[in-house]
Amino acid sequence: MNTDNANLLAVPFAGGVLRPLVVTDSAALAELANDRDIWLNLRDAFPHPYRRDDADAFIAFVQDLPSEAALAIEVAGAFAGVIGATRGSDVQACGAEVGYWLGRSFWGRGIATDALSAFRDWLFSDTDLLRLFALPFTDNTASCRVLEKSGFQKEGRLQCSAHKAGAVKDQFVYAAIRAAL
Repeated sequence: MNTDNANLLAVPFAGGVLRPLVVTDSAALAELANDRDIWLNLRDAFPHPYRRDDADAFIAFVQDLPSEAALAIEVAGAFAGVIGATRGSDVQACGAEVGYWLGRSFWGRGIATDALSAFRDWLFSDTDLLRLFALPFTDNTASCRVLEKSGFQKEGRLQCSAHKAGAVKDQFVYAAIRAAL
């Protein structure tokens, strides 16, 4: 297990905490993630249906990655979803793509906005990242609103940039830049 991940202090946000994923999250992860509406807005690496074996494999995989790769979103002691960042490589190593999802029962309460804001602040204060970005599908208005309310700026539109569930989709590019360079 990555010792940075194991020693990560919890990142608090209004109503919850971001923390490392642990084996005991597996059942809740599988239950919440097995929702076609969540899958429709994520990359195909996120399986559907989402089974307990998928949750176990994901948790085992991220435990050996840098702490920012994937964190549990916990609300009132309950597993609510996942947030993470994938650092770029080579000349783009100064940036990372962020992604997040919440279980349906946690939607519409501002949790994603608060979690993403806390995650952004933590990444900019505790890592050397200069740029965070996200690529939501243009029809994912809820995620676009979360990004905007979390201080991300829309930089553009990538036309015909993704293929999901048998449809070609456009994506927006949203970014947040470290304020103090």
